[in-house]
Amino acid sequence: MQQTAVVETGVGAQAEPARNVKVSAENCSVFYGDKQALFDVNLDIMANEVTALIGPSGCGKSTFLRCINRMNDTIDICRVSGRLMLENDDIYDPALDVVHLRARIGMVFQKPNPFPTSIYQNIAYGPSIHGLVASKSDLDEIVERSLRRAALWEEVKDRLDQPGTGLSGGQQQRLCIARAIAVQPEVILMDEPCSALDPIATARIEELIDELRQNFTIVIVTHSMQQAARVSQRTAFFHLGVLVEHGETDQIFTNPAHDKTRDYLTGRFG
Repeated sequence: MQQTAVVETGVGAQAEPARNVKVSAENCSVFYGDKQALFDVNLDIMANEVTALIGPSGCGKSTFLRCINRMNDTIDICRVSGRLMLENDDIYDPALDVVHLRARIGMVFQKPNPFPTSIYQNIAYGPSIHGLVASKSDLDEIVERSLRRAALWEEVKDRLDQPGTGLSGGQQQRLCIARAIAVQPEVILMDEPCSALDPIATARIEELIDELRQNFTIVIVTHSMQQAARVSQRTAFFHLGVLVEHGETDQIFTNPAHDKTRDYLTGRFG
């Protein structure tokens, strides 16, 4: 779906050339009971790019991320208003199959959460329940391809029958990424995927993110501004539930249009 993307800043709106918008939010607001957590967010997420969501704790970036694959549905008091589109499909259409949606929009969480089964079964589960395979050989191929894409195959190929929970933290997170991509999602959401990892494992995940964006659209929540600058093509800055500014990462970090963005990036608050 081709449409014109708009970069909104604190100064005004500036049209960019038409680009492929994968996910579009229009006046997206989130309420937890009487408390409003997100206020009229308008944001286009481009296909085959990494979009980083940054901002201080409690600013709404993880809340927005969870809106994209309706993870907020699991919270009884949560209500989402506005419009969220995955290309031509309304994410909050009551007729939309949420299980199918979450196959199209995978998620990797802050803490690695492999299933308490073998490495092989961690990857095979999704394609099996979604009917993506016709034979054991098809499943073997998907498992190997997914582990290769997650840069994990060479490390685990001789122990696929061993528990995924026995891997190191960084390996477990790459296993979770392999599990997410095994069902061929269009979008991968990552909620601080490196916060529990050491610097070496973090570097491996960042390299992987850069490779995966060739085939997937990635949205990452991160508290690390350095990480956002390294891995993303576009950055969105949230503050107190408001999307203050978004645009190309280089522009946001070198010449932000809003004083709040500049203050956050220079460490004056956050």
